[in-house]
Amino acid sequence: MNASAQYRYDKRRWPRRLSCLLPLLCYQADSSLAAVNNLQIHGFLSQTLLYTDRNHFFGADGNLSADYTELGLNASLRPSSRVLVAAQVMARRVGDSASDGSPQLDYGVVDYQPYTSASANAGFQIGRGKLPLGIYNQTRDVAFTRPGILLPQSIYFDRTRNLGLAADGVMTYVERRLSNGTLRFNFGVGVPLKDDDVERALGFQGHPTRIDPKASMISQLQYEHDGGRVVAAISTARVKADIEEIGGRRLDGEFYFQPIIFSAQYNAEHWNLTMEYALRKREFSGLSNPALNSQVTGESAYLQYTRLLSEDWRWLLRYDLAISDRDDRWGYRQSEVSGSPAYSAYARDWTTGLQWSVTPRLLLAAEYHYVTGTFWLTDRDDASKRWNLLLMQMTLRF
Repeated sequence: MNASAQYRYDKRRWPRRLSCLLPLLCYQADSSLAAVNNLQIHGFLSQTLLYTDRNHFFGADGNLSADYTELGLNASLRPSSRVLVAAQVMARRVGDSASDGSPQLDYGVVDYQPYTSASANAGFQIGRGKLPLGIYNQTRDVAFTRPGILLPQSIYFDRTRNLGLAADGVMTYVERRLSNGTLRFNFGVGVPLKDDDVERALGFQGHPTRIDPKASMISQLQYEHDGGRVVAAISTARVKADIEEIGGRRLDGEFYFQPIIFSAQYNAEHWNLTMEYALRKREFSGLSNPALNSQVTGESAYLQYTRLLSEDWRWLLRYDLAISDRDDRWGYRQSEVSGSPAYSAYARDWTTGLQWSVTPRLLLAAEYHYVTGTFWLTDRDDASKRWNLLLMQMTLRF
């Protein structure tokens, strides 16, 4: 070994070498200790009971169901002032959907912030990151951050949850602090997640397909005024996917989806008002059956009012509207073409609910929905037009 042969031990040199090595060892030890001290681990557990009188939703189908459970464990570590490492593993069980309770990486990113000053900072994230869509998407899995048990289904669809939740790629961000507000901009490129629920929701009846997402883009511009008293944002994405016919025959089919979401929120001392409006352009092209190629623009909107009744109680009232095709608002044309009920092309949802923060770590909630239409249901065959949905949820965080 050349290195050993050339090395000559010298008793007179080792104290000096050790004195040079000690600061480095101490620095590394201090860095490791600081990193360990920065390690934060948290988690949550939510269990929900559901009842719906007519249609199938999250495992409930005319009976009381407990098939809606969420368990999350997250950790973050800041090895230096400019680097943050964060990840969350989540097990989610939702009726007979693709979410069967198996642990999955919900997000996992390395956040590097090369520029920071008193008035601005900028950086980027690499890994699996939550998508900045609307006001609630990046925190939608944590019950304590939601205004109710279910988010407005017109914007935050649970039937295609994974497609809009996170992506594997790179996200850049810039934050600029102004005299009385903060301006943020996010832009990212990545491959969205998908599961069997996405294929069920986007598949064609009688023409089973497989969806393979491709690299897509997302951006959001957000402004917070007066410490968050007023929040406004515009979010948009361009999602692309290949379509393959199940059975092996390769098609040149493509799926294109472009949502544009306008968000506004006013936060007073004891209440807040939130409104979001979205246009959802989706296009199928290149399919062997020309009748399946289509291009429509859907429309979504909700208006939501929440009020603190006391220090521990909060009340929610919301009207939520989702339309499959804004040029066919009542679904008559879709019904003529597909033979499905016209009310499967829209959903109008009145929601009211209560949240009780029993302790800072225990949250109880109840929520009632009166829905006309079945658009945001996964199983819409033989579904009833008007239906009721009741949910009760207990959430622990640790």
